[in-house]
Amino acid sequence: MAKPSLFYLSAAFVFLSVSSSLSARPPNPPIHDTFLQCLTQHANSTTPLADIVFDNTNPKFPIVLANYIRNAGFNTSSTTKPLLIVTPMVESHVQAAVLCAKSANVQLRIRSGGHDYEGLSYISPKPFILLDMSNLRTITVDVKNELAVVQAGAILGELYYRIWEKSKVHGFSAAVCPTVGVGGHISGGGYGTMLRKYGLSVDNVIDAQIVDVKGNLLNRKTMGEDLFWAIRGGGGASFGVIVSFTIKIVPVPETVTFFRVDRTLEQNATDLVLQWQQVAPTTDDRLFMRLLLSPSGKTATASVVALFLGGANELLPILDKQFPLLGLKKENCTEGRWIDSVIWFDDEEAFEKGAKPEVLLERNPNWALFLKRKSDYVQNAIPREGLELLWKTIIEMGKTGLAFNPYGGKMSQILPDATPFPHRKGNLFKIQYSVTWSDPSPAAAQNFLNQTRVLYSVMTPYVSKNPRSAFLNYRDIDIGTNSFGKNSFEEGEVYGAKYFNANFQRLVKVKTAVDPENFFAYEQSIPVSPTKA
Repeated sequence: MAKPSLFYLSAAFVFLSVSSSLSARPPNPPIHDTFLQCLTQHANSTTPLADIVFDNTNPKFPIVLANYIRNAGFNTSSTTKPLLIVTPMVESHVQAAVLCAKSANVQLRIRSGGHDYEGLSYISPKPFILLDMSNLRTITVDVKNELAVVQAGAILGELYYRIWEKSKVHGFSAAVCPTVGVGGHISGGGYGTMLRKYGLSVDNVIDAQIVDVKGNLLNRKTMGEDLFWAIRGGGGASFGVIVSFTIKIVPVPETVTFFRVDRTLEQNATDLVLQWQQVAPTTDDRLFMRLLLSPSGKTATASVVALFLGGANELLPILDKQFPLLGLKKENCTEGRWIDSVIWFDDEEAFEKGAKPEVLLERNPNWALFLKRKSDYVQNAIPREGLELLWKTIIEMGKTGLAFNPYGGKMSQILPDATPFPHRKGNLFKIQYSVTWSDPSPAAAQNFLNQTRVLYSVMTPYVSKNPRSAFLNYRDIDIGTNSFGKNSFEEGEVYGAKYFNANFQRLVKVKTAVDPENFFAYEQSIPVSPTKA
């Protein structure tokens, strides 16, 4: 993996280097010993605690740190490093880590899979301890009751595989990327190819375990319904440490269908996108059609990438009638098991080469590229002139693309305050702005960051307003951050209203009740109420 000397130069990232000189220095010698002593007092465990605590003199420290950094921009010599890394093996280790970090007045950062796009799960401008949950990855599947218990450090690929091991006709509604960690994905309101049929991952959570600021291990009954509501889409790291979720696994047919259709501008891509906007959010809720818009030299391409929970013979008449411009033929379709669609969506080339379900167990540690992501919601179809401007900008930018993810179906049937995730009825689709690069130079970083921001600006007339909404799991610090030491409710409200709309105020009430001193704080955490502050 590339090891650049410097990453973001943008103003949005200046705060990350405020204490880089402090955090880059070796920690004071006593902290490792003091923390170990505290863990020994509080952790009811036979595990040698020295095996799960690493300071920066330990040769394993840089390996453990880098293993789940999924944005190469935060694996540089100038990136702030933790004072210690704690890799809990059992729940009591998590409880003790919270108590001991709080006792030492040192901040915790909580990382499950490391896919926080802005690195907020494993970097901080203040001295901090990294709680790496990757060893807590147990998954128990109960097919008879259609339930699974999955720990926060498991990755989605492992969850999909373990469900498939037990049943060929069950799955779970979550992301297409198999290395995403369960803890952050579900608590942030994760989604995948079955959201139109079964909703978000959080819509299928029936219980959870969380360690609160007092070190208590709580379940749904003992945490209460307010906190249980908050951690299903409000981001668990604002309220404690998610240890596990109990989820409903969902039925899938023995045969599903998946396909990709590509059209360039010269092949009437604009008309295709216009029709897609009418069809994708309103069609059969078993059909998920993601639309990818990307530059292709001097032109651009629209790609429809889709999953249908059924066979091709049932799918084709639906699309012949509703989406004739797609021109889908049976030879464009692949029929297979649901687990095959998971592999295909993650890596079409690997699937074509015969990848087996076991590939989903590969964690691919210490692998990352540079990236930037942003998000928007669209409530009225983008007109032709808007699409033409978008094409022009994409071609000029040359690298950044967009993914349109359709809503409707189950997403329109769930009330916006049922979970903290508010983006339900009235939204046609969600946009992800996406750019990934390998050049480690600061100039490249600035160029690609600017590309996403230019596209974001161009889209302003066509997306949600008051607030211009965003998706928490597409972490984006461009939309606002909270100054450390101030616990500014006003700053928190800026990004909070965009991520959570009217649900932000209820999240603040829950936060104030369960973590009044704001121990679980980070740059985009839920703030405590201004009266408490």
